[in-house]
Amino acid sequence: MRQSATAKKIMLSAEALFAEQGFAETTMREITSAANVNLAAVNYHFGSKKGLIAAVAEKYLTPLVTHLNDAIDERLLLKPDSTPTTEELLEMLMRTLLQVGKSKQFALPVFMRLLELIYMKNQDELRNAMIIRYRSAFAHFIELLRQDSAVMKDEEFFWRLHFLMGSIIFTLSNFQTLVALEMREFERAAEVEMTLHRMIPVLVAGLHARADSTPFSRL
Repeated sequence: MRQSATAKKIMLSAEALFAEQGFAETTMREITSAANVNLAAVNYHFGSKKGLIAAVAEKYLTPLVTHLNDAIDERLLLKPDSTPTTEELLEMLMRTLLQVGKSKQFALPVFMRLLELIYMKNQDELRNAMIIRYRSAFAHFIELLRQDSAVMKDEEFFWRLHFLMGSIIFTLSNFQTLVALEMREFERAAEVEMTLHRMIPVLVAGLHARADSTPFSRL
């Protein structure tokens, strides 16, 4: 269903405030003031603040998984006799992020910041709702990653997958800060596309590294 101009205005104001202040810290009064609407308009379009938060998350996650799964299907159709490698899969993910990031409705740093917030300790309900909503959508991508990763237990793969996600989320949500640091050190600014390309071999190495069950020795 196509969103009304009022709903879009509320969404844009809410996501900017959420990214800047956090979900719990942002009040409905701040959202309605920024969007120049009344509380009834928010309740009409989204039902509640929780509904608005879920709508903002879905605005970013739905096109991401759609484009990613389309890319996987295209690859499997092109080379049906071979399984995508970890490098290919991560390239698909990075290209998908760049592709959806070009949309006027999709602000990549804001999206990454919102993902960071979903992992905050006071966002259990939202996090669980998003996992239930999108687990099956990401399942094929994760399954293919697992197939080309080093042999490891499920628990180990869980952590490596989250290390991968954390690296991408941190880098993109703090991209402008990292660019400023690079400018200070090397007098040139990075581009998002080059930065994502640089991450791929690091992430591939992390998934391909042999799993070692021996914990660190106590100091």
